[in-house]
Amino acid sequence: MTQPVRVRRLTDEEGRQVQRIVRRGGGGREKSIVKWRRALVVQASAGGNTVPAIARLVATSEDRVREMIHRFNDLGMRSLDPQWAGGRPRQITIDDVTFIVAAARTRPEALGQPFTRWSIRKLVGFLADNTERVVMIGRERCRQILVANDVTFQRTKTWKESNDPDRDAKLDRIEHVTNTVPERCFAFDEFGPLTIRPVGGSSWSRASHPQRVPANYHKLHGVRQFHGCYSIGDDTIWGVVRKQKSAGNVLAALKSIRAARADGAWIHVILDNLSAHKGIKIREWAQANQVELCFTPTYSSWANPIEAHFGPLGEFVLNNSNHPNHVVLTRRLHAHLRWRNANARHPDLLAAQRRERARVRAEKQQRWGRPRAA
Repeated sequence: MTQPVRVRRLTDEEGRQVQRIVRRGGGGREKSIVKWRRALVVQASAGGNTVPAIARLVATSEDRVREMIHRFNDLGMRSLDPQWAGGRPRQITIDDVTFIVAAARTRPEALGQPFTRWSIRKLVGFLADNTERVVMIGRERCRQILVANDVTFQRTKTWKESNDPDRDAKLDRIEHVTNTVPERCFAFDEFGPLTIRPVGGSSWSRASHPQRVPANYHKLHGVRQFHGCYSIGDDTIWGVVRKQKSAGNVLAALKSIRAARADGAWIHVILDNLSAHKGIKIREWAQANQVELCFTPTYSSWANPIEAHFGPLGEFVLNNSNHPNHVVLTRRLHAHLRWRNANARHPDLLAAQRRERARVRAEKQQRWGRPRAA
């Protein structure tokens, strides 16, 4: 049996970068729709989506999706950057550019400099006076080279890697069930919190006259959680809005998934490590009803296929809205789900799913697992 085309297992750093690109619509100040689309393809493939589903998501051909996946497997993150031709001949050599980028990404203390970070002026001074390679360059040209190589001035952030000792085994199991039995594979997760407040967004309006929503000072309606269920084989999503996350609500959702395949044969449900998902009653019920619970590794919720499909809910139900109460919000959410299941190939829906897949992975800079063995 031919193996389906899929991106290699992402590292933690790559997953976070891809997710960030998708969330920000292309990454950085100079956003690129090409880079965003390629990152979305990578995230969708890493999340277990098939090539036809990804092609519908990004509104392109299946051959183009396979080409993006193969390029990413060969080149890594460099494959996401569009390569534009033209321009005058280089006056700074490729080796010079490599040295500039490496110096900028190295802590000054490691190069014998008495400060903790570079400014453009300090970096240019170091490049012009060092013992390894002298590069005479102006500050603006140096800044342009750094931006072109995706090196920008950013705040330092903390990050988490999965500390799950069974990380690889869990990812392998998720990959196996989504590839071999997608028609019996489901995903579950909560989407929220859903609050009653005006939410800004985007819409078509007359130039310089955008639509407006009122300001919000009080949140008097509490919060809700959407318990979503996604059938990978059928490409359909359904769920219920609850007041809270609880083991009872999770069990009810799992029973609705079991009812979708009432033949009694084994099904596989992918879900994260929330404590409400792991109760004794849930495990006993799952064992008695032939339901395998495939948990994602800790800090790796990006591996859950349903994560990408929550993006359109936020884009088309929450953004640019002013729902009066949770009843109306719930009705409109379910109306969108009915429309979504009837129009699973709609370009707008696929585009929103692409953005969410990229956002989820960019958040933790993780790609799909470890590299394949040679």
